[in-house]
Amino acid sequence: MSASMPVRIVLGSWEQLRDDAYPVRHEVFVVEQNVPVELELDDDDPVSLHAVAYGPDGTAVATGRLLPDGHIGRMAVREAARGKGVGGQVLEALVERGQAAGHAVLALNAQVHARGFYEAHGFSAEGAEFMDAGILHVAMLRGTRR
Repeated sequence: MSASMPVRIVLGSWEQLRDDAYPVRHEVFVVEQNVPVELELDDDDPVSLHAVAYGPDGTAVATGRLLPDGHIGRMAVREAARGKGVGGQVLEALVERGQAAGHAVLALNAQVHARGFYEAHGFSAEGAEFMDAGILHVAMLRGTRR
């Protein structure tokens, strides 16, 4: 990992953060990974807590969301900010909020290439790999079932 990038993490609703979160997601998922745009946006956005990381110049460089059921998703980091600890900061902010909301277990569906990243943040793979939006994923959990 190269030098870390100082970021400011803002948590809020889709209405508050859409204008900054969506361009990051579009760039990473639709442009880079060829996810169909109609799959990228969904009905979970309005009901989720969103996180956006802003770089030193105030530009949004990463985002993620926490669904009401404790699932974390739509984790995306712009290429220039990758490998600088930004994704980890977004993930930990969402985990912290999920735990504060009473979720003993947090879940996510990780792209298989990112499995090591999530394992480094305390998530463990559960079950077989599966395809989602044409990309191989694995379900991952962090925490203990009560």
